[in-house]
Formats: sequence, structure tokens, C-alpha cells
Amino acid sequence: MSARVAALLFAVLAPASASAVPTLPALALTASPAHVALVGAAHQVIRLANRGTEPVVVDAAPAGFTLGPHGAPRILLRGALARRAASWLRIRPARLLLPGGASAELRLASAPPRDATPGDRAALVLLTTRPSVGAAVAVRMRIGITVVVRVPGRTRHALVLRGLHVRRVGDIRVLRLVIANAGNVVESLRRGGVQLQLIAGKRVVASLRSPARELLPHGTGVVDLPYRGGVRGYLTARVSVTPRTGPAVNRTFRLRL
Repeated sequence: MSARVAALLFAVLAPASASAVPTLPALALTASPAHVALVGAAHQVIRLANRGTEPVVVDAAPAGFTLGPHGAPRILLRGALARRAASWLRIRPARLLLPGGASAELRLASAPPRDATPGDRAALVLLTTRPSVGAAVAVRMRIGITVVVRVPGRTRHALVLRGLHVRRVGDIRVLRLVIANAGNVVESLRRGGVQLQLIAGKRVVASLRSPARELLPHGTGVVDLPYRGGVRGYLTARVSVTPRTGPAVNRTFRLRL
């Protein structure tokens, strides 16, 4: 599986200690693995550990998941998109008590319907903590483990370079590339997977590279490439996008800086 979507990790809200002596945190929940890839009807064990001192109750539930235009993860709690892949997941137990220093296992199972079309679907296992009865500190934490369920069958890679636009941010020109994933699998772009050359006449005046990104099936993302050079006017932009799997995509744009 190519999907290596970054796991969600929300901040822990806890009061600061008044003591100068280092102490163990009241709650330090960890989950492993942070990403799960399942093919068809499959199973995976998720290991939880409470490295803190206080007992905590952990609720585990499936939730919808998507990526924003810039790759920021978003939880989807409502709507058909949220229900689709999340409804394929079963988590047991759905609630457990973890004493301080204890560990436990969750069992995750996927069960796509028989009429599901081939390709990848993204969801989350959402772990939400709440203090147990009598806990001294009310600490809450939320962790999202990303899950990609692949329905076996014909996979289709189809990245489309929709457009390239110039934005001014102070003295910097930002070249914003719009990429659509029209295929049915998650596309993973390693660091430098998007390369852009700015050409004036026959001379390459700049070579820009992207950070790592992922694009979910049927999603659209933007990649911002800052240009700090001094060349202005009409230029040619030669763009090449090379995913970890699947063919490279190339396109040439004409733009004005």
C-alpha cells in the first residue's frame, strides 16, 4: 500500500505542575501503529499504552477522514463521505480502562461490502480519553490512527495538473500548483516529488521542489512553491510530478511573475 497518511495527534490539555521536581505526566497515551493499511476483509491489532500515572478510560470509534487542500488532516463526523469507509470498520473493545503504566490491545477489522468498487478508502480510528472515576486530574486527549482500506481489483493512477497560479506574499512570489487525484488509490509524493523549473528564453532561472504530500482518491490538493529570485516578466514553468507508484505527470505553463 502506498498510503502513508500522517496520523492526527491533538494537543493534551493538562494543568502545569507547581513543583520544580520532574514528575511523570498524569496521562501519556500512545498508540501503535499510527497508520494501518488493510486489504479487503482484514484484521489489525492496535497497541495502546498509558505511560502516565493516572488511570484513564479510552473510547475507540471509527470516524471519517480527509485531507485539506494543503494536506492538513480533517476529521469528518457527518455526511455520506464520513460514513462510507468508517462504516466498514469494527473496533473491539470500544471502551477500555487503562491504569497508569498499563497497556492493552484493540482489534480492528475491516469488512467492505460486496458491491464496493476497487480502490482505497480512508478513515480513522479515533481514540478519545476521559478520566476514570476518582482520577485526580481531568486530562483529555484525542489521537487519530489513519486507516486505508483497499478494495481489491483494478487500481487506477490518474494525477491531473489542473493549474498553476502566482501569488504575492510580500516580496516573495508563491507558485501555487493545483493537483487532482482522479484515480482510485492514494498517491504519495515524496519530498521533491513535485519539481518545477522556471525558464526565461532557453535559460533555467530557478528549480523548485515540494515537501512530501499525499492525495486521497478523488481529492484535490495545492502545492505552494516559493520563488525568491529576482527575474520578472513572462516565463515558462515546466512541471513534473513523480508519485511513489504510478507514472510521472508533466505539463508546461506560461505565467507572469
